[in-house]
Amino acid sequence: MKLFQKFLLAPAALGLLSPLAASASDLNVDGINLEAINAYASSGSAKSRNQVTSITQFSDVQPTEWAYQALSNLVERYGCVAGYPDGTFRGKRPLSRWEAAALLNACLDRITEVTDELRRLMKEFEVELSVLKGRVDGLEAKVGELEASQFSTTTVLKGEANFVLGALNAGGNRPGLGVFGDGSGNAAEKYNQQFGATTFSYDVRLNLETSFTGKDLLFTRLRSGNFENAFAGDGVNLTALDKASSGFSGNNSVGIDRLYYRFPVGNQFTFVVGPRARNTESLAVRPSVYKSDILDYFSVYGTPGVYNKATGALVAAIWKQDVERGQGRFSFAANYVAQQGNVGQVFDGDPNSCSSSEGGIGTDCARGSFTAQLNYTAPQWNISLAYRYGQQATNFRRGTNFVASDSWFLANGESNSFAVNAYWQPKKAGFIPSISVGWGLNSLSGNATTRSGDEFETPYVTQSQSWFAGLQWKDVFAKGNAAGMAVGQATYATQLSSGSIDGLNTTPDDGNFVWEWWYKFQVTDNISVTPAIFYLSRPLGQSTGSDNSFDVFGGLIQTTFKF
Repeated sequence: MKLFQKFLLAPAALGLLSPLAASASDLNVDGINLEAINAYASSGSAKSRNQVTSITQFSDVQPTEWAYQALSNLVERYGCVAGYPDGTFRGKRPLSRWEAAALLNACLDRITEVTDELRRLMKEFEVELSVLKGRVDGLEAKVGELEASQFSTTTVLKGEANFVLGALNAGGNRPGLGVFGDGSGNAAEKYNQQFGATTFSYDVRLNLETSFTGKDLLFTRLRSGNFENAFAGDGVNLTALDKASSGFSGNNSVGIDRLYYRFPVGNQFTFVVGPRARNTESLAVRPSVYKSDILDYFSVYGTPGVYNKATGALVAAIWKQDVERGQGRFSFAANYVAQQGNVGQVFDGDPNSCSSSEGGIGTDCARGSFTAQLNYTAPQWNISLAYRYGQQATNFRRGTNFVASDSWFLANGESNSFAVNAYWQPKKAGFIPSISVGWGLNSLSGNATTRSGDEFETPYVTQSQSWFAGLQWKDVFAKGNAAGMAVGQATYATQLSSGSIDGLNTTPDDGNFVWEWWYKFQVTDNISVTPAIFYLSRPLGQSTGSDNSFDVFGGLIQTTFKF
């Protein structure tokens, strides 16, 4: 028995009122009740005759007594308190030193019995305890090695690598004039010659996530890829994949793809600021639950006029209503992005309007986008309203070649875009899929341009629209697997200016349909394989011609590694 245990027990025992206190008729010598002491000694121990196992056996102990809980612990947990033969404890009588010594000795005997039992158990499981000790020592050594060699105490490295093996094939009777190659022959044949080969491409992202307070985030992404083919949107704008939508995806170079700092202010507000950030990643909520990661058009929720993935110098504010968990709530976000935020970058808008040395933040040549989104999100559904104002040379991300070409697209005017998105998802995975929908409207003004060498002012797009609907199933055939399909009309012109060309039809024939089908095998927690096919019914839009056809069919296998 350790000495400190005895010291801890002594005050508790001395604070008890012993059951050996004598009555007035008992024999006392110098205040000592000799009869009670003799009776205790003859019993052999404190637990022989009058030992109790529950405090309820004392007829004179009530729960209102100030030491009730202490006495209960000694009786029921340690079993070293005895009572009088008449079933009383007589807790209000004085305690003699002899009585205190006898009670303390009984409690120490009880603890000794417990200690002996522990020693027996330790001896019985000596081998197992030794094995556990060895494992603990090994874990401590490994933790020490990790702490000594860790990259940073505040930074976590996360990575993603995507392999894409696929091919495309175009069909139709449209002549090749002014589309692919030298303009002769059939457009589909020319397209297949240039872009129809099977390709094997990659996209790699290394994310460095740093937190200084546990609630903030300094996000840095390094990215590289080699999508120098149709899957980057070459030839036909709508064949671009989500994984090929980076400025570093075509030349195997490594660059800074994201760099921003996110931090909270209070319980409801979050702010984002950074020299290279994206407007769609600085929103309060994602307005869709459809997520294929295949065609880039569907990654912008079918409304690319608003969610155009503008990337550059950014500042954003996010508000989320503070409600109890499981309840619906409102949220709002607003952000400003200057795509030409760094002076000296090559300006890819109208060269007659802004030179390559212009740009900055808040200037006429900043290629600025202001985006605002209001949402109401419930546990199973969401509805989002969004608006984006775009300066000259901003774009609508994905659309027909007609609306996306330099001649017909937003060059030196401004745009106002609106989007309505909604989704619903079932409580549990099963036969019923989640449903996501979106519709967008874009209005352009001041976008008049003149083609080099043209005698007349070229007509330009003044209004365009887009929409999509996506279905997605979770845990299809196996837990973690998913399947989905989506259909929509990518951004297409719905109204043109007449320019100075008399008799021009200002209602263009730019309609088109985009389809995709996919199934994701979750091989492990970190590896997934997604075969997919897609079909573009009229990706050239009005440039196809009223009596001509041109379509593209594509297939691919996308393998994703996360680490």
